[in-house]
Amino acid sequence: MTSEKNLEITEERIAELKKRLGVIWRPRQPYYNTVATKDSIRHFCHGIGDTNPLFTDAEYAKKAKYGRLVAPPCFLYSVYWPAQGRGMPGIHAWHSGDDWEFYQPILEGDEFTYTNTLMDVKEKESQMAGKTLIQYHEITYVNQRGKLVAKALDWCVRAGRRSSAEKGKYKDVERATYTPDELKRIYSDYDREEVRGSSPRYWEEVKVGDELTPMVKGPLSLRDIIAWLMGAGSPFMRAHALAYSFLRRHPGTDMMDSTTQQMDVPELVHMEESRAQEIGIPGAYDYGCQRISWLGNLLTNWMGDDGFLKRLRAELRRFNTIGDTTWLKGKVVQKYVKDPEYLVDIECWAENQRGEITMPGFATVRLPSKNKG
Repeated sequence: MTSEKNLEITEERIAELKKRLGVIWRPRQPYYNTVATKDSIRHFCHGIGDTNPLFTDAEYAKKAKYGRLVAPPCFLYSVYWPAQGRGMPGIHAWHSGDDWEFYQPILEGDEFTYTNTLMDVKEKESQMAGKTLIQYHEITYVNQRGKLVAKALDWCVRAGRRSSAEKGKYKDVERATYTPDELKRIYSDYDREEVRGSSPRYWEEVKVGDELTPMVKGPLSLRDIIAWLMGAGSPFMRAHALAYSFLRRHPGTDMMDSTTQQMDVPELVHMEESRAQEIGIPGAYDYGCQRISWLGNLLTNWMGDDGFLKRLRAELRRFNTIGDTTWLKGKVVQKYVKDPEYLVDIECWAENQRGEITMPGFATVRLPSKNKG
């Protein structure tokens, strides 16, 4: 069980954490998916509402570039989340952003291993929780051919649970409500979703200032969060004897619900209102990896089957609580040739029903060229 002294950040605990800097960690057992199978790819796509047939329709994929099913780039979240605040049990970790670089397509049958290295630890004062730490980790993903498929630099903010609850930065945020007309407009945005698919988006046809067709996700419900977990997995969500075995091996990962006095994993902040309120959030909220995957969904829809997402950076700035609606948006800010690649830079972001940007982002996409193929 987590002791009171382990609920806050101390100099001793910071010094202990910094001993891990530069140490490459390899897992004892798989996180969730190890192979991109037709089932694991489909489950991931269903978990984020991705309708692209390149990922789930085998007959369609046979006629595309690789001749078989492809996984969306953010499928690698189901191999391992680059959102892990390792060390300091009892100190809550908020996933705050990822900077992905992708090098190889993820094809049906590919098998993965990964490593996690703590790269940096920075101390900071926060409006939300007082004294905080920012941890930076680099995650690498290698396939069965020994090829580096992707790497991600992730950062998370660590803060004492009691401190973040007492600050109450989000205490005045009200639960989202909608009129029938507002809901109708949200549903009509689902109908306008555009998947470029087999019609190539050529580099020559793209103009700086072009806007991507917005994509909507929400209003966020517990169903959406459960669907995400079914597709992407979780390090904590294990049942019965496996769950208690995990807690014994990792003392301090438990968290008490002061309303019920029940001890359980902190991940329930994404599912239970009272758990979220324990750390100063007004209600249960989405996973950062989930929201970043929505941004990946926007980009793969836009670029078409022959495009390739090279980079995706996203910063998680505000919480997306149950009931909130998110629109994923983007615009082209630069196009250039970096031999032999024809590249487009895209400013992209997530925006909620209050008009707040909850997640600014940036992406680089490689497109086919009419002249060079």
